[in-house]
Amino acid sequence: MFTGIITDIGRITQLEQRGDLRARIACSYDTGGIDLGASIACNGCCLTVVTLGDEWFEVDISGESLSKTNLGDWAEGSRINLERALKVGDELGGHIVSGHVDGVATITAMTEEGDSTRVTLQAPENLAKFIAPKGSVALNGTSLTVNEVDGTSFGINFIPHTKSVTNWGDAEVGDRINLEIDTLARYVARLQDWA
Repeated sequence: MFTGIITDIGRITQLEQRGDLRARIACSYDTGGIDLGASIACNGCCLTVVTLGDEWFEVDISGESLSKTNLGDWAEGSRINLERALKVGDELGGHIVSGHVDGVATITAMTEEGDSTRVTLQAPENLAKFIAPKGSVALNGTSLTVNEVDGTSFGINFIPHTKSVTNWGDAEVGDRINLEIDTLARYVARLQDWA
């Protein structure tokens, strides 16, 4: 489990297609404190650490993950949001995030408003019903509050701090963004299906 509060910006230093895609990610984490098999959210996708070195770790990315996320868009040099798994006693500053990406949204507009940036995204039709005004979503692993919803389109806002401590400062119209809907919304919808 994660909180959607990004704790580092990683950089892809190597990609190698094996049976699965292997990615080496440079980070500022003390990798001596990371165990093999640990889960790290990489742009919001929960991935398992399979190899470690000084200031880097490697993950294997399955075909299933590539088909549901934007991880296939990664290139050497790409900057990605990172979050280590939640520990008992950690502050829960965002919302409960599983790291199980539901689909990919696309940025359709970006507007500067004061010091903040308002971003409009297009959600896949099958996920739009789970997004509600003032509800939570995880976008590239970042816990965000939804401003408004209009059909499959929804908006969020970035303050300068968020843009400086995540890769959101690099965002552009047309970018594909990993979307994880709120867990509560998922279960409410499932219960309604059974009613």
